[in-house]
Amino acid sequence: MSIWNPWHGCHKISSGCQNCYVYRRDSQFEKDSSLVRKTQNFDLPIKRKKNGEYKLKAGEIVNTCFTSDFLVEEADKWRSEAFEMIKLRSDLKFFIITKRIDRFTSCIPSDWGNGYDNVLIACTVENQEMADYRLPIYINAPIKHKAIICSPLLGKIDLSSYLNDKIELVSVGGESGINARICNYDYVLDIRNQCMGKNINFNFHQTGAFLKKDKKIYRILRKFQHSQAKKANIDLYF
Repeated sequence: MSIWNPWHGCHKISSGCQNCYVYRRDSQFEKDSSLVRKTQNFDLPIKRKKNGEYKLKAGEIVNTCFTSDFLVEEADKWRSEAFEMIKLRSDLKFFIITKRIDRFTSCIPSDWGNGYDNVLIACTVENQEMADYRLPIYINAPIKHKAIICSPLLGKIDLSSYLNDKIELVSVGGESGINARICNYDYVLDIRNQCMGKNINFNFHQTGAFLKKDKKIYRILRKFQHSQAKKANIDLYF
């Protein structure tokens, strides 16, 4: 698995952005996270080694634009070139997460059709309000591979009307950072039950810094938030 951040920086658009980890990390270096800028690794998918081989090996999953949003407005001038590289590297699987699914149809290339085979576009929702705004757009969008990311999970979410056989995965996670809001484990399990009822893969990817379980709130160090979620052993794969 590789990471490709063609641009860095974003501006906050909803409550899920409040304690953004990119802003938190950039603040340590007095960097302005709201300034969207092209990175030195912009052309990573087509970079080659001295022997001529691609640096990113065929078959890899490429986590794309994890320090920004692939559909952020300020990147409109670079996105077509990024799509060209994605299309060229059809031997890679690009995993893209966005909070801006309402911009999707205005951002895709002319040859997108029903989607590229090697691209999974995931839509992020953090509460019921965002689920009810973003997911009706998302489920009707021309995308071949789809996933819903409930992270940071800020409340109980009913996904039942949005779960269909086009959704390949629902992944849930809490919020990290010292100012993190509480992730309620009951809400995690509720989403899991919704997925189980529709035979949709489910993944609990991160506990967050504060996890409420059995009426207790647990403080979980950042380095254990992924491993503790895995230890819960509640993932589902059909």
